[in-house]
Amino acid sequence: MTSPTVYLDHAATTPMVPAAVEAMTAHLLDVGNPSSLHASGRHARRVVEESREQIAQALNCRPGEVVFTSGGTEADNLAVKGIHWARAGELGPGARLITSAVEHHAVLDPVHWLQDSDEAEVRLLAVDPSCRIDLDQLRTLVAERPVSLISVMWANNEVGTLQPIEEVVAIAAEHGIPVHTDAVQAVGHVPVDFAASGVDALTLTGHKLGGPYGVGALVVRREIAVSPLVHGGGQERDIRSGTLDTPAIAGFAAAVELAVKHQAESAARIGALRDDLVKRVIEVVPEAHLHGDPVRRLPGNAHLGFPGCEGDSLLMLLDARGIECSTGSACSAGVPQPSHVLLAMGCDEDQARHSLRFSLGHTTTQADVDAVVEAIGPVVERARAAKL
Repeated sequence: MTSPTVYLDHAATTPMVPAAVEAMTAHLLDVGNPSSLHASGRHARRVVEESREQIAQALNCRPGEVVFTSGGTEADNLAVKGIHWARAGELGPGARLITSAVEHHAVLDPVHWLQDSDEAEVRLLAVDPSCRIDLDQLRTLVAERPVSLISVMWANNEVGTLQPIEEVVAIAAEHGIPVHTDAVQAVGHVPVDFAASGVDALTLTGHKLGGPYGVGALVVRREIAVSPLVHGGGQERDIRSGTLDTPAIAGFAAAVELAVKHQAESAARIGALRDDLVKRVIEVVPEAHLHGDPVRRLPGNAHLGFPGCEGDSLLMLLDARGIECSTGSACSAGVPQPSHVLLAMGCDEDQARHSLRFSLGHTTTQADVDAVVEAIGPVVERARAAKL
């Protein structure tokens, strides 16, 4: 490449921070299974438990509540299926399971799988045009019949809207219903306090906050029963069997600690860059508009609609100029279908296809924003011409 890449897809994955690289590589040549009783095993176990304590301190939870997984998708599946199955014995296999229509597929797909298997009656919460869930609908649904679990994401991965988690917890508490939140996009980007939030289970992952791929956690209160997805050695409270990846866990913990420690100052810097990007892009392309809640949103998220364009065309034209962004969730990239999030927000299919997500992160600079502003006008013109 003749020029540096402008990387604005941090919501899909963000570069590892040096502290995480250092913590991870420090243990790559170490030998020892954390479950072994000899000295090498005990050393690995100490690294794992110290990492668990680091994460617990950063999130204000108990170390024993941190269950390590391979990432956000596994943690979401463990929460949704595991808590539902554990409560199905009491409530019956067809108990109601409530989530929102705008969840990541790591929650939506297991929820629908349970429904297709006749193991749950699923209800999806509607959202308003800003992507905020309908709390009145939630009150109605929990009053109608027994509910095994409510799962509502802390922050939407596509449009960045922050959901009213405290209100969800308050409604659930009236009926004794556990609450899970997918906080993959939130931890390290907005304040997240597990104990204060009142949620019963929370998902996070390493590669969204400067840690390595392939490692994450489900923070789950010890009082909550969780049926395991995988049976084996009984690691992680017998909730998640499998040999733990000691180096990755060390890198993960270092990244969580750093991201949470610098969250406020990072959010202020990134939020200012995001606001500048949105303002100037709309000045260049007056028809462009911001999706999601304009105030209660992730600091690094700028999800913009460009009428008369196809999002895929915009993405590829920007990519040809060395600017990398997204049309939405990375897990749906390359699939020619409109965003389920935008459709739920009331957009029609054409509107749900004409959007780009610019997500800023710890490596984003003013020069990156300037590059987008310089490129967006000609790119939109070419994309519109291609659609005619």
